[in-house]
Amino acid sequence: MNLKEKLNEDMRKALREKDTLRLSTIRLLLAAIKNLEIAKGKDKELKESDFIGALSSETKKRKEAIEGYKKGKREELVEKETRELEIIKEYLPEELSPEELGRIIEETIEEVGAKDPKDMGKVMGAVMVKVKGRAEGKVISQLVKEKLTKHESMQND
Repeated sequence: MNLKEKLNEDMRKALREKDTLRLSTIRLLLAAIKNLEIAKGKDKELKESDFIGALSSETKKRKEAIEGYKKGKREELVEKETRELEIIKEYLPEELSPEELGRIIEETIEEVGAKDPKDMGKVMGAVMVKVKGRAEGKVISQLVKEKLTKHESMQND
């Protein structure tokens, strides 16, 4: 069963159980997937990684909204967005540990032949494909920058 089928099944279950927050969150996720399907066109079959990308985007939106609501001291909205975020995360693959992510970045640096921070774009593009939905872009960017800087200083010594 792919992610879209699971979401449809869980939507029906939430409807039967009258779980309004879960129902509205799942509907929102299905709408994001539908928008992605429309954008890609009828000819293109979406892969699981495309679905995960759509959900990752929704996760990022929730995190940004939570930060905004915290600044505005809107605790009720922070709580709602946090609960939605938890529901969305149920459908995403398990996040990578910092060690696993570091190993993937190291491998990618070797694969693309990166030498210094100027090669960050090449490394980021390749890493993002490998870890789609399993790590935040901000965390990946920080680790790549650290590793490339360290890699450059080792070469200069």
